[in-house]
Amino acid sequence: MKLKKLLAAMAVAGVTLPGAAMATNGMFSSGYGMVANGMGGAATAMSEDAFGGANNPASMVFVGDRIDFGISLFSPRREATGGSLAGLPTQTEQSGSNYFPIPEFGYNKMMNPNLSLGITVYANGGMNTNYDALSNGKNLLGGTGSLGVNLMQLVIAPTAAFKISPNHSIGISPLIGYQRFKADGLDAFTSASSDPTHVTNNGYDDAFGGGVRIGYMGKITPKLTIGAAYSTKIDMQKMNKYAGLFAEQGNLDIPENYNAGIAYKFTPDLTVALDYQRINYSGVAAIGNPSNAMLSGIPLGANNGSGFGWHDIDVWKLGAEYKYNKNWILRTGWNHGDNPIQNADVTFNIIAPGVIKDHFTLGTTYLTSTGGELTVAYTHGFENSVSGTDLLTGQPETIRMHQDTIGIAYGWKM
Repeated sequence: MKLKKLLAAMAVAGVTLPGAAMATNGMFSSGYGMVANGMGGAATAMSEDAFGGANNPASMVFVGDRIDFGISLFSPRREATGGSLAGLPTQTEQSGSNYFPIPEFGYNKMMNPNLSLGITVYANGGMNTNYDALSNGKNLLGGTGSLGVNLMQLVIAPTAAFKISPNHSIGISPLIGYQRFKADGLDAFTSASSDPTHVTNNGYDDAFGGGVRIGYMGKITPKLTIGAAYSTKIDMQKMNKYAGLFAEQGNLDIPENYNAGIAYKFTPDLTVALDYQRINYSGVAAIGNPSNAMLSGIPLGANNGSGFGWHDIDVWKLGAEYKYNKNWILRTGWNHGDNPIQNADVTFNIIAPGVIKDHFTLGTTYLTSTGGELTVAYTHGFENSVSGTDLLTGQPETIRMHQDTIGIAYGWKM
């Protein structure tokens, strides 16, 4: 009970808010930790901060004694063109709630030269949309009043890393997940649900779950480092208040994913890193099931009921880090991921428009005279859109989004 209250308090305080608006690579952030955010998210073969629990647990044993904390301001801009379900001509509506704080925290302690213990606290995924009612009191999906959802997720990753030889390590992070969700304005779909009273307007529900991330890191030469990590699906409790909305009676897990990376020091001052990540959205029925299942008579909330129709995606992250002088480190990066949303699934994804594919990043660290590291990172997610036809009326509709994030963090070696 104490753990549940602690996690809930952290969520309310804002630790879970970054997921708002289907952040970056679908539900996943483009990067974890301010250093990674400045390099397009490339971090699998890097060991510069205490965010290994989110990137690669094996990296922590090369980090040393360290603490990092920071906060970002995330600004997604979401827009939907539709209206036929509301009985109105096609029109474009913008979602409100455009600014979200994103705290982050990491800690690592060397127990001996070959073993480290630490913890990473990060936000992973989520969605937030808030569309006002239209002129006739209906919303874009034909319900009454305002339309939107809010999913907030928190992952706590205690981490142990061990050197199996001087230049090779393995690591493990049990993943403790917590999420809150609410939906409003989806009453037009209650008649298509297996549990009509648990589809919409039920306030927040929460769920806990667990999974595990494992990783490997190898310093092949003084210039070349490689890394790989795998995360199981985080198996969450069911959202009982929304058992008639999400497939499998309210079951919304955090998807399985894996990543591999390489970092190469071209000079003592210049490092270039490249990551590949695979996110398996199809493994979670509520996310991956086709959104048109209801047209075949399969009710919402059933095991094979409609989901958001998200496809599995591949993500590439390329970053560079340059030590300009003894006080300044400069970073830049590019993040490209597939769009998980297809034309046939636009209707449901008006409330979850995770369509961005490309991100450009910049970052810098200032090394203080006392040994502290002040890091700033900026990410721009370029606008992307997907057009399709309404599931029920066949009328055209479009979803689009772009976003910006700027953050600041402070870390130091203990």
